[in-house]
Amino acid sequence: MPKKVLRIINRFNLGGITYNVAYLTKYLSSDFETLLIGGSEEEGEESSLHITENLGLQPVIVEELQRSIGFKSDYAAYKRIKQIIKEFKPDIVHTHASKAGAVGRLAAIHCKVPIIVHTFHGHVFHSYFGKIKTAFFKNIERFLAKRTNAIIAISDIQKKELTETFKICKPEQTHVINLGFDLERFTQNIEQKRKEFRTKYHLKDDELAIGIIGRLAPVKNHELFIDAIENAANHSGKKIRAFIIGDGETRSPLENYLIAKKLPFTNDPAVTKLFCFTSWIKNVDWALAGLDLVALSSRNEGTPVSLIEAQAAGKFIVTTNVGGTADILHKDCGFLCDKDQPGEFISQILNAVINFETLSAKAKNGQQQVLKQFSYKRLVNDVENLYNTLLKAKK
Repeated sequence: MPKKVLRIINRFNLGGITYNVAYLTKYLSSDFETLLIGGSEEEGEESSLHITENLGLQPVIVEELQRSIGFKSDYAAYKRIKQIIKEFKPDIVHTHASKAGAVGRLAAIHCKVPIIVHTFHGHVFHSYFGKIKTAFFKNIERFLAKRTNAIIAISDIQKKELTETFKICKPEQTHVINLGFDLERFTQNIEQKRKEFRTKYHLKDDELAIGIIGRLAPVKNHELFIDAIENAANHSGKKIRAFIIGDGETRSPLENYLIAKKLPFTNDPAVTKLFCFTSWIKNVDWALAGLDLVALSSRNEGTPVSLIEAQAAGKFIVTTNVGGTADILHKDCGFLCDKDQPGEFISQILNAVINFETLSAKAKNGQQQVLKQFSYKRLVNDVENLYNTLLKAKK
């Protein structure tokens, strides 16, 4: 009889978490049977259910599981997950990210599930909320960690934050397992994809395309990216175009920021402006083929998937040194900048634009290592080994 795994995700919005839970659901060996559940995407987000559908998966949507904190909805989600646990009878409940981790683990604890595992894909212990709210979340996570058999950190830096900086969990229960993806698509049909992207956005051969990929949210600090592009456009002597790929709550404030700075922008692919809002692009491999440089300006991150994908596509990166970025960024693939020194990020964007050819050639050196390190096959093997270790210890 295969061991049953109930896998719980916050919500099925476009992002790296869905890829990881989908691969784990699809490709664990026949020793395991997995049921994948999670909330649906919210307003301003793109659904990621096409990822599961393409793998032949049919996850259960728990509509009560929502991003925002609300006693009524959270309690309803808790009851729904308890019911699913009673019906599915899992040997392992594995939760992913904060909301699913809190509600899902509480339900698993109440139902006396034999093994509980939680993956921190990021955390909210700084740069998200005020001191009181942050302290509240830390105490909840500490309470849950004591009742969790294994914690997965997705980078060495994140493990250090969880076990030493914020003292959420014990080092001996915390395992580092890097994220995993199907990255081969970032190496295939590059010329065709590049031509299609650059044709759609009317990019000329002598124009450098710089992209930033992800949710439009305060913690992503897109204003810094805008400032850096403005500086590069004024001082590099090169023709550049900037693409803001994604959508979210700060879309209007960012547009107002551009208006206040008198910087031209558009959301129409047929119109050529310094800045272009593309909204979400599902086939990110197509977009990366068309871009020349990739940036990330966040104040906080877990392990940013956009940077793993950018390296797999052979792109040079300029990023703030937050979360697990230092763990995933190959030494030849990018510049790490102090998040508290915006001038450094701005100057390194300029540096990358001016020295684009040399730096892009260097980025190719790290590409193969990234493709191997962040393979979904390695992810599945690592998680399966952890499950077997926990099951053996339980016996």
